[in-house]
Amino acid sequence: MPAPKFFRVKPSAENFYARWRERSRNVSALREDNGWPSERLLQAIWQHQRLRRDQLKTSDGRSVRVFHPGFVSVEGGPDFRGAVLQLGDEPAFVGDVEIDLRAAGWHVHGHDKNPAFKNVQLHVVWDETKSNVNAPVILSLKNVMDAPLAELSLSLENESLRVLPENLRGKCCAPLRELDEVRLEELLHAAARVRFESKAAQFRARARHVGWEQTLWENLFRALGYKHNVWPLQNLAEMKPRWLPGTNSAFEIQARLLGIGGLLPDELTRAQKGSDNYLRRAWDCWWRDRDEFETCILPREIWRFHGLRPANHPQRRLALAAHWLADEKFISKIENWGESEILNGRAALPCRQADPQVSPTKLLDSLRAIFQVQQDDFWSWHWTFKSARLAKPQLLLGEARVTDLAVNVVLPWLWVRGASAQPPGGNEKFLCEVERRFFAWPVAEDNSILKLARQRLLGSSSPRLLKGAAAQQGLLQIVRDYCEHSNAICGDCQFPKLVRAWCKSNG
Repeated sequence: MPAPKFFRVKPSAENFYARWRERSRNVSALREDNGWPSERLLQAIWQHQRLRRDQLKTSDGRSVRVFHPGFVSVEGGPDFRGAVLQLGDEPAFVGDVEIDLRAAGWHVHGHDKNPAFKNVQLHVVWDETKSNVNAPVILSLKNVMDAPLAELSLSLENESLRVLPENLRGKCCAPLRELDEVRLEELLHAAARVRFESKAAQFRARARHVGWEQTLWENLFRALGYKHNVWPLQNLAEMKPRWLPGTNSAFEIQARLLGIGGLLPDELTRAQKGSDNYLRRAWDCWWRDRDEFETCILPREIWRFHGLRPANHPQRRLALAAHWLADEKFISKIENWGESEILNGRAALPCRQADPQVSPTKLLDSLRAIFQVQQDDFWSWHWTFKSARLAKPQLLLGEARVTDLAVNVVLPWLWVRGASAQPPGGNEKFLCEVERRFFAWPVAEDNSILKLARQRLLGSSSPRLLKGAAAQQGLLQIVRDYCEHSNAICGDCQFPKLVRAWCKSNG
């Protein structure tokens, strides 16, 4: 595959929401005058791992492998707790991570004398320096970011490091409730456009280093991890060029993925004959590969199982991914799906105009046909290795997950790949078709953030207020840009005033 070519995609000057966002930016909070990032931006870069992860090295030359960056600490102490890391050839371990601009911050801030920092195993800094005496090993991020500092600042400026607080209705509820359905949709779609282009920019940054196809695989795996297991799935995807060669079937890929993921049980169930038969076969394959991929094996501790629905268990998600990987035409199917109506010679519709010939349901079904596996001999009948055989087979991928894959991965990936192609700016008909599908996509599965946002911003808990996935994406972007940077009483939030002014100017 030829190396991808990149061209700057200019933001839409007519997007009023993008202009609001630019005016509301607090650049000084993220970048210091001396050209260094702020500590807040460095934390965001670490949290989202916007790094060339295969080039991370400590100040003493050891490679750093990040299985999980850890969870943001909201009660003081180290910035990130429970990170799963590996240094050089040492076994993986769990420890805390502290973020400082300078290595001297470890002593200047008194971390060396604070017992709350006793489990810090990695000191992440901006500048390049040697480790201090009686201090954790140092990792400098200055030369390993996946994009320029200015681009990262724009991308991560409104990424909250904290969970959205439990609040009641905000001050913007009143002006938003005055909007009719058409105007509310216009506002939400403008915000959704910003979110869509932000995801696309992240894909473009990653593709600079690994190519378009690998970028797609990594983000498909991330989506399969949902909120619990994003990082272990991403780690597996990043190693795909190493472990995929030599496999000849979906089953062989399953065995290798489960083995490398540390998810193959060591013992038979002795109660489920079907499970034991599958497990024996999987171990027969994995024994032959184990020594070759020993350095790739993930520690089991990296996985989170608590609170998972049975259908979302990582063993089952990897089984699904194996079928995708076994299909040599999988990527081309996605590409052809993106181009299908253009190739059929039909003139592209306006970007946000619904196609009377293709309903949102048919749109979803057409993509689901690519991602859905008809049946797996084992995983269609079992949730996990220990679960009893189901009375009837269950799909490996539900409708809600297809929508998640579409709006968060497939459509942004197709769009930015088209926008980065020759001629500069890409094929306008193709880009417009991708955008039309994004704004026409049916509503996605509800979640706790959307529920709270509807109550706080729109004054109702009814999911019927949001007519499609783009409206949901827009509401999530507003929460990120404004709600997560205010407080329970909406102190200093500009959004209510911006909505009122917009309503007045367009009234």
